[in-house]
Amino acid sequence: MRVKFWGVRGSIPCPGPNTVQYGGNTPCIELRFHNPERLIIVDAGSGIRELGNAMMIHDFPKGPIQTEIFLTHTHWDHIMGFPFFTPIYIPGTHLKVYGPVSYEQDSLEKVVGGQLSYRYFPVRHIELAARIEYFDLKEGDLELGDGISLTTKYLNHPVLCLGYRFEFENKSICTVYDTEPFRNLFCMDTGSPSYNEEMSLEGEQVAKEQNEAIEQFMFGADLVIYDSQYTQGEYELGKIGWGHSPIEHVCMVADRAKVKRMALFHHEPMRTDEQMKELERIHCREGNHDHAEIFFARERMEIDL
Repeated sequence: MRVKFWGVRGSIPCPGPNTVQYGGNTPCIELRFHNPERLIIVDAGSGIRELGNAMMIHDFPKGPIQTEIFLTHTHWDHIMGFPFFTPIYIPGTHLKVYGPVSYEQDSLEKVVGGQLSYRYFPVRHIELAARIEYFDLKEGDLELGDGISLTTKYLNHPVLCLGYRFEFENKSICTVYDTEPFRNLFCMDTGSPSYNEEMSLEGEQVAKEQNEAIEQFMFGADLVIYDSQYTQGEYELGKIGWGHSPIEHVCMVADRAKVKRMALFHHEPMRTDEQMKELERIHCREGNHDHAEIFFARERMEIDL
């Protein structure tokens, strides 16, 4: 299994001279499997445009493109590159799109394909040359064929969001973004009129169980790609509830879950290359962690498992 990052930023693309080294495109990850040849894409952020161009050079000459896109969720930074994914305009392309849907009245096809309407774009979804199928996903297990298995896990984000664990030939890769630590949502102030001891204790227990479930989901994985948009200080200064994790929390989780490699991901769009380097120096020093090799994901970075 080979992993390649085509987009590593969160929220909005941020191209420019200050983001050259780590990259400015929003999430898109390429998973390549061999024997048999198989390509799986995770998320269709702005990074999928360059992936599509690369596929037209390297994959299309071998025959019609057949691939799958697994969307973690349907926030715009994770689907905005879809209209610019060249294979959808090529006859013979067969694309399967999987993901969770948050609103019962809107199908996955309507949410993703709705970007391709004259209201927003000069080409309508119905005019695409590719054959595209959409599949709703929930939490559970799925066999993808060719010996590839998938486990999905609900994460903690303002919209329904899935983490993915792909396993193939005793190797595993997990995506755990966009998410933040589960917390007790009930009042903890014993002096407050809204305080209820039973509800408060139950809230503490549920948060603890869900945080442990996330760690179990990724336990022992060869590579985990984890949301690390904020520092702890930034997180506590008004970002709680936004659905993204502090770097310090992720580093502790990596050790507890005994993962082999932890890629810090979904970088803050305002973060410059120099600031990223400083955070890498602080948090990714060799010997800092008991089990995991921790690093910041960079656009075009490739990892062989």
